[in-house]
Amino acid sequence: MRKHTSLILAIGLAFPVVTGLVACHTADSNSKAATIPSAKVATAQRGDISHVLTLAGQFQPYQVVDVHPKVSGYMSRINVDIGDVVHQGQTLAVLEVPELKAELQQTVFQLQQTKEEITRAQHEINRAEAEHSALHAASERLKQAAEGRPGLIAQQELDDAQAKDLSSEAQVDAAKSAMAAAQQHAGAAQSDKQRIEALESYTNVTAPLDGVVIWRYADTGALIQGGTNSNDQALPIVRLSQSSLLRLRIPVPEDDVKYVHAGDQLQVRVDAISRSFTGKIVRFTRDVNFETRTMETEVDVENKDLSIAPGMYANTLLQLGHVSGVLTIPVEALVLNGQQETVYVLDDSNRIHIRNVAVGLQGSKLAEITSGLNPGDRVVVGGQDKYQEGEEVSPLLIASPASETVQESGGMIDMKAEASDGGSH
Repeated sequence: MRKHTSLILAIGLAFPVVTGLVACHTADSNSKAATIPSAKVATAQRGDISHVLTLAGQFQPYQVVDVHPKVSGYMSRINVDIGDVVHQGQTLAVLEVPELKAELQQTVFQLQQTKEEITRAQHEINRAEAEHSALHAASERLKQAAEGRPGLIAQQELDDAQAKDLSSEAQVDAAKSAMAAAQQHAGAAQSDKQRIEALESYTNVTAPLDGVVIWRYADTGALIQGGTNSNDQALPIVRLSQSSLLRLRIPVPEDDVKYVHAGDQLQVRVDAISRSFTGKIVRFTRDVNFETRTMETEVDVENKDLSIAPGMYANTLLQLGHVSGVLTIPVEALVLNGQQETVYVLDDSNRIHIRNVAVGLQGSKLAEITSGLNPGDRVVVGGQDKYQEGEEVSPLLIASPASETVQESGGMIDMKAEASDGGSH
């Protein structure tokens, strides 16, 4: 009985001591956990980053030509009206110019006259050559006879024969000169006739290209002035638009000009006709507009069926930059230290190590890391100034996308909204 009482007393005395030791160890653990800060971390992973620019563009004809006649006259007939599709060389209108017919007839008479002059000159050459041949032969015979029998022929007779010979030779030369003059007159008359014929051909006004008549300025019977002077304010007959090939003009903002290159592809959407296609940049002005701070960029668009009308709007999507299968991390994980980008990386013991990285294409949420990190590395996201090199943290893993498409808007056309606004007025 006395032993049992002693055992109970010993246990009673030992229990407070054990309880005190356990309480002391729990307090130490809680104190240590409270001193380890938490940190939001994301995992470096493979993905894609695209930077695209949405822009509104407008279709323009590839060429617009005002068709003027080269001669003035009265409109005898006009064969086309607005909306007509015409082909190169097709007669658009016919002018009546009576003066040209009279001038053409005159040039025909002049040309015929010069031909007769050439014929007459040829006959004169033949006559002069024949006369010269006879006189020259006579002079030679007298000369030979005088040489054979000196004194037989008087010197005066020899001199007269020689003079006639030389005179006839000069007449041959004169006849040949007259022939050359007659031929020159004929050439001038022929040129004048061709000039008048060309002017008369201009009374048939033809289409200089395949296109669509987008305006008509003259009617039958109207007096049309020839468009031969650039300072002349004479109206054209019609205006032609080459609409089978269109220019899609896109104003690229100044900040994005550096991304524009000939041959770059872009997606085009024409909401008015519910048509989408891929275009290619073919030219740009290389000049930024002072007022709008944009650079005009053009895409050639085939429009053989004329389904797209010049003046229509289009929404375009231009890819400014793209990388695929690259290492990406959230932008908030980057810390700029002077000129060097750094990240705070956790090791297997959850201790922080500050590491230099090289950054490639950067979006609004993700950045491409070209060197300094490996897939699966954990990086601190936000609040990096609270942590030190080698410090242990308690990681809180956050979900982060691997890919991103950054869409920058340079202006879009919402046809439904415009239609709604138009209806409200």
